[in-house]
Amino acid sequence: MINLSPVEIEGHTFLAVSVLLPKTTLLAVTSEKGYIMCGALDVGLLNEKLKDRKVIAGRAVGVRTIEQLLDAPLESVTLEAENLGIKKGMIGKDALLKML
Repeated sequence: MINLSPVEIEGHTFLAVSVLLPKTTLLAVTSEKGYIMCGALDVGLLNEKLKDRKVIAGRAVGVRTIEQLLDAPLESVTLEAENLGIKKGMIGKDALLKML
């Protein structure tokens, strides 16, 4: 099952996506510029093999809900995210606000 829902952060609307799979759930929250995602995100792949796409993204591990993803510190971020001032350890919702 796929769930889509709006998420409000400081008056801005983002889109939350949950994909329920056997034994795991993929979680992401996106803006028009970038997104944060659960541990399934391969930041290394985005930074290396897909560098030309200039993806703005951050990864949080150990999260099981959208709320946890928003409140979790990012374990890793893409190079393009760093260019926007998004850093490893930044809370998910703060990173999303930088993606506006």
